[in-house]
Amino acid sequence: MMSDQDRYIAREFRPAYLSLAESGELERRAVAAREMLADCRTCPRACRVDRAQETGTCGIGRHAKVSSYGPHHGEERCLSGTRGSGTVFFAGCNLRCVFCQNFDISHGEEGVEVSAERLARIFLAVQEYGCHNLNLVTPSHVVPHILEALPIAVAKGFCLPIVYNTSAYDSLESLRLLDGIVDIYMPDFKLWDKDAAERYLTAPNYPQAAREAIREMHRQVGVLRFDERGLAVRGVLVRHLVMPGRGDDTTAILRFLATEIAPDTYVNVMAQYRPAGLVSLRSFPEIYRRISDAEYREALRLAGELGLRLDHGS
Repeated sequence: MMSDQDRYIAREFRPAYLSLAESGELERRAVAAREMLADCRTCPRACRVDRAQETGTCGIGRHAKVSSYGPHHGEERCLSGTRGSGTVFFAGCNLRCVFCQNFDISHGEEGVEVSAERLARIFLAVQEYGCHNLNLVTPSHVVPHILEALPIAVAKGFCLPIVYNTSAYDSLESLRLLDGIVDIYMPDFKLWDKDAAERYLTAPNYPQAAREAIREMHRQVGVLRFDERGLAVRGVLVRHLVMPGRGDDTTAILRFLATEIAPDTYVNVMAQYRPAGLVSLRSFPEIYRRISDAEYREALRLAGELGLRLDHGS
C-alpha cells in the first residue's frame, strides 16, 4: 500500500508521452492504431468493419466527431482544480446504455467531424484555455483518431497530462497502444452481472472486458498520485454509478477493486443516476426511479469498510 507521502509527485511532472514523441514511438503507435481501423478491433465489440470506408457499431468511421470541448469545472476536484479540466466530448459510443444521460451525443452521434489536424488544434486550444489536463470523454471507439492527432499537437507544444475518461469497455489492444501515453485512467465500472449488462448496455461481455481493462490500466499507471496542489497527475480513478436495485453489482465491483486492483484505489461512488435515454415506465420499469438514500449510503459504507479511497466528486 502506498503511503500518503508517496502519493505526491513534484509539480514539474512531465507526461510520459513527451519521451515517446522524442523517440519516434508516439508516431509508430499512431500508425499501428490507424491500421486497426481497417479491420476494427478498437473495442471489445471487435465489429471488424473497415472504418476507413464505413461506420462501426459505434457510429463513427474514419474521422472522429467532437460534440464540445473546453474547461469543465464539474469533474472530480483533483481534475477540475481552479482552472477546469479540459474536456473533449466525443460523439458516438461503443456501448448502447439504455439509460445514457448524453443520449443525443452517444446514440445520435451529434457532433462535428474533425480531421487529425483539427483534433490536434482542439487539444492545443484546451491547453491555451489554461486547463489542468486534457480530459478525453467517451474515447474508447476513437483511440486511433486520438493517437493520430496527438503527435501533431505535441509537435506544436502540447504537454498537458491526459485523462482517459471511459466506460471501461476498452480492448486490451487499444490500451496497450496507450501505455505511456495516458497519465490518468478514469473508468466507470457500471455493472457486474452479464445479464444486466446485456439488458442495459447491449454488451453481455462488458463485465469481463471492464475487469480486464481496469487491471491493465492499473498495471500501466498504478494508484492515483497528485502534485502538491492536490491535482491528479498519474494513476487510476474509478467511477461507479449506483443504480436502482443493483446493489449486488455495486458490492461485487467494490470488492473487486479492493481485492484484485488495490485496497487503496480511489473511487467516486456516484448518486447521479436518473431515468434517461430509452428508460421509461413501460420499457425498463425496474430502473425507472432514482436511487434511494439507503442504497447510496450502503455503497459508501461498503467502500469505506473495504478501505477504498473515496473521491466525492466536485
